[in-house]
Amino acid sequence: MKLDNRSTTPGRSLAGASLTHALHDGYTDALYAFMPIWQAQFGLSYAALAVIRALYYGTMGGLQIPADRVLRGWSPRAALILSTVVASVGLLIMALPCGFAGLCTGLVVAGVGSSIQHPRGSMLVTDSYGETARGPLGIYNFAGDLGKAVLPALVAVLLMALAWRPLLALMALLGLFLCLALISLAPSAPTVRNAARKDTSRGGGGFRILAIIGGLDTATRMGFLLFLPFLIQGRGGNLPTVGIALALLFIGGAFGKMAFGWLGERLGVVATVMMAETATALLIAAMLITPLSLTLILLPILGIVLNGTSSVLYGTVPELSAGDTGRAFAVFYTSVIGSGGIAPIVYGAIADHSTQAIGVLASATTAILIVPLVLMLRPHLRSPAKGS
Repeated sequence: MKLDNRSTTPGRSLAGASLTHALHDGYTDALYAFMPIWQAQFGLSYAALAVIRALYYGTMGGLQIPADRVLRGWSPRAALILSTVVASVGLLIMALPCGFAGLCTGLVVAGVGSSIQHPRGSMLVTDSYGETARGPLGIYNFAGDLGKAVLPALVAVLLMALAWRPLLALMALLGLFLCLALISLAPSAPTVRNAARKDTSRGGGGFRILAIIGGLDTATRMGFLLFLPFLIQGRGGNLPTVGIALALLFIGGAFGKMAFGWLGERLGVVATVMMAETATALLIAAMLITPLSLTLILLPILGIVLNGTSSVLYGTVPELSAGDTGRAFAVFYTSVIGSGGIAPIVYGAIADHSTQAIGVLASATTAILIVPLVLMLRPHLRSPAKGS
């Protein structure tokens, strides 16, 4: 189903959704740059910093489904502008001299805004491209990674010249500029949903399997990221080397988001995911024995398969949504974001009660667990050509 809006082309809709995704994901990861400052200014412990992160991350993840339910009758333009305005207002509240309470309030408000854009942006791309949405959804997800790479780096540089409150205000202003762009990019007509399109033969169980796969895929990624700095330092790398290692992984991941969207269309979901998860597990395990130089060489390759699978999984959501694609995306993002919050705690506990190597291998094992699950997904896919 394509949007019935003659003034907006699919390309413009994709641009609007991608820009919104880039900004909101940039907001999410840029908060890490402020945490050392907040720790010093408000006298916070590491546990308190974790709670601060949870105020934003938990609100964003927990409200995906309610946001979709409340806004499903809104136009894509109105929903994306609302999400960006609310997130920007949250940043402005944080920028006000209202102490620690103001900071916490702003984080919650910003999380509410960012909870809207994921299901609405994904739905806009899906409606705009219909059956050919898998590739565009890969571009949409790549845009999020681009925002994660650019905005936090820019914030880290600007913090050397600006105080943190004015910088937050500038970030909010960037969001308001995006709202002006969305007026011409996003469709103004609400999405028309037809309940008759629901096909429960491929929804239900198939979608539940897909959501579990998405959660495990994210758990693998977040688990490895938890240990990567320590693996680099254990091989003699210093803090700049850790930064280079993370950059190499993220660069590979951003490329993987685009490449795997294309690859999934040609090889099918099952073959692509099995290949990627097997390679992920092998490369993560290899990180335990490779010297530093080889580790740095392998990290971009690992990033491609570690992050690239998500584009294939996101692209499969419309097919298994049983007709209610907006709610399906909301549920899927809830699974993914929730897993991303819980997984580092679980893998960290495993390592604390055994060794770092066991923790790393646990994340690799999680990737292997996806292989039989994706085989279970095959009967629920549209055709053998798509799922083989």
